[in-house]
Amino acid sequence: MKKMLVLALMASLSGLALGQRPPCCPDQPGNEKQQALRGKLEARIHEIADRLDGVMGVAVLDLTNGDTILLHADDVFAQASTIKIAVLAELYRQDQGAAAGQKGARLEDTYVVRQEDLVADSDIMLGLTPGKTTLTNRDLATMMVAVSDNSAANVLIDRVGMDNVNTMLRSLGLKQTALRRKMMDVKAASEGRENVSTPREMMFLLAAIYQDKLLDKAHTDAYFKMLATHKDDYAARALPDDVIAATKPGSLEAVRNSCGVIFAPNRPFVLCIMTAYGHNERAAEAAIGDVSVAAYQYFSMIGRSSPYGRVVSPANSGPSK
Repeated sequence: MKKMLVLALMASLSGLALGQRPPCCPDQPGNEKQQALRGKLEARIHEIADRLDGVMGVAVLDLTNGDTILLHADDVFAQASTIKIAVLAELYRQDQGAAAGQKGARLEDTYVVRQEDLVADSDIMLGLTPGKTTLTNRDLATMMVAVSDNSAANVLIDRVGMDNVNTMLRSLGLKQTALRRKMMDVKAASEGRENVSTPREMMFLLAAIYQDKLLDKAHTDAYFKMLATHKDDYAARALPDDVIAATKPGSLEAVRNSCGVIFAPNRPFVLCIMTAYGHNERAAEAAIGDVSVAAYQYFSMIGRSSPYGRVVSPANSGPSK
């Protein structure tokens, strides 16, 4: 399948520290022009954010050279379903450990649907038969990613352990990201126990997974294949149909988010966008799409161009003009 091929051909990273801009190299003819192009992307992101009635936080990471573009990147935002990125990561981490004889959940562990596990906004689970339908953790993960099924997410939180998710996050140095409640727990949310993170920390989590710092190569590839399951995502829906976007959206009243890795040709990048205080939620969704398109156009162009800014497509391989 095309998704598996792209994931198998992920480019290795240069090893630069996250957030470190590569040094200027005057002997490389594309450097100054590329920096000008990058400046236009950064200006475009600010322009999109400025027109919102709410607040937008953005973290963009070039997975080839470690360059970042950040806007309100250290502000803490409610995550809504975007926190499921971390739940999924812990599931794959435990599956990897279980294969080595450690205790933990496995992707092939089975679960029989229980009535007491069902909550609102569970598009698939609410249609299944309690006491009879048997699923695997992999099935639950697919529901959690593809349709953001909240019951599936809650079962997985029970199975991997909320404390284990947070321990994994702390092991990566993430101090602001926390899974504090299950999905649809309005009482917990009203008491201030919200699932939270920052654009920079979610960017860092996804980069750490991409760089095989959390999982081995096989589990990393499987993780991103799962996260790339087709879904209605504010960032992904704005991109060309053939672009692989391993993303997860999140929505609450006045909140719209999208985080993930977008596999632009030869130039994959992390994109985390979070919005808050939004009166017009549809406008926030459109703004996330606009940032996604601007970032994709930049990385796609850089990935396909020579240092001189020339794109040579197969149809243009004839004599020069």
